Amino acid sequence: MNEPHVLIAGGGIGGLALALTLNQIGLRCTVFESVRELKPLGVGINIQPNAVRELYDLGIGADLLDRVGLPAREWALLGLNGREIYAEPRGTHAGYNWPQYAVHRGQFHMLLAQTFIDRAGADALQTGARVTGYEKNADGTVTALVAREGGAERVTGTLLIGADGIHSAIRAQMHPTQPPIHWGGAVMWRGVTWAKPIRTGSSFIGLGTHKHRMVIYPISHPDPQTGLSLINWIAEVTYDDPGARENIGWFRQVEIADFAHHFDGWTYDWLDVPTLIGGAEVAYENPMIDRDPVATWVDGPVALMGDAAHAMYPTGSNGASQAIIDARTLGAKLLAHGVTQAALAAYDAQLCGPVSQLILRNRRAGPFGLLNLVDDRCGGVFDDIDAVIPAKERADFMAGYKSAAGFAKDTLNAAAPTIAPGSKVARHV
Repeated sequence: MNEPHVLIAGGGIGGLALALTLNQIGLRCTVFESVRELKPLGVGINIQPNAVRELYDLGIGADLLDRVGLPAREWALLGLNGREIYAEPRGTHAGYNWPQYAVHRGQFHMLLAQTFIDRAGADALQTGARVTGYEKNADGTVTALVAREGGAERVTGTLLIGADGIHSAIRAQMHPTQPPIHWGGAVMWRGVTWAKPIRTGSSFIGLGTHKHRMVIYPISHPDPQTGLSLINWIAEVTYDDPGARENIGWFRQVEIADFAHHFDGWTYDWLDVPTLIGGAEVAYENPMIDRDPVATWVDGPVALMGDAAHAMYPTGSNGASQAIIDARTLGAKLLAHGVTQAALAAYDAQLCGPVSQLILRNRRAGPFGLLNLVDDRCGGVFDDIDAVIPAKERADFMAGYKSAAGFAKDTLNAAAPTIAPGSKVARHV
């Protein structure tokens, strides 16, 4: 009998979370990553309590996460005049058993990669290796077609998991008639600036309207000498006619002067947005894009996860979190069903439908939908928010989103571990 071997296309956050999960439950896996050298690229992301729980269960606890970010204390929306629309505590401050973390995406990515290499060995993460497609074999196995600098290679395994992002070659083969990437007209400019944190000192802030806003939050603990934190910011404008902007780049570097004028005058007694933007050393532009949901993430011994399965607008701060949940759910199904196609089918049945609905909910602005309501009712400027949207309506709106995104507090706190401590799969099939 042969030892099962899972092939993973893509060494991003989702692929590495899956690799760590498979290593934890005793499964051999190989990660094929297209870039030749992993680097700490990107800016800030949030990891919700449901995903932090899974990281803790993987042995990646606060001691490690505090090196790449910090726990979030608050989530707040503010109108164009800087007045508060809605605010709530987050993570343990809200009664969750686990924190919510704001982290530097690249540093977090490198943490996952190094942890996997330390546990599984350097050969288990192969860089400069891009999976371009797959072949299903008569015996139920699958062969990954791997392109390397020195030529093509065929690697056969028990299962193949496509964690190769929004431009996934695995998804393109699985769904050859899928529509093109969807862009609704929103452009984001991202950067980081050393500055003093505001409000609670670890607040996630959405400021403005649903078509013209800033998102601001720290991704490092304050420097003990200066009191400054690395502040992640996203400046966003939505064009009514997506055709009005051409040649939108995917995370391309741009000059700050190219977009900073959109936020002239955004100065409040507690925040100076133009100064924050101008303090960045570099800025990047990218469109807010997603893909239409597909009916299934599985084709026999092949499954999709992360952005390959469900690329979504980053309005709910749950893209990376959902990729981690995908990985842990896959691990649980492999424990329950063995390293089989039945495990992939069970994973698909549990997540594909609900997460597809989350894609569409995020396309409708996700939790930032409250800004839509405020804009519709008063143009984003108000003196008394309760006169615009009653407190219960605001709270009910947020509760509905948390439930859909899988991090409703009471449900999460009461849930059993996705993977019980010490669980192992049978080593042979």
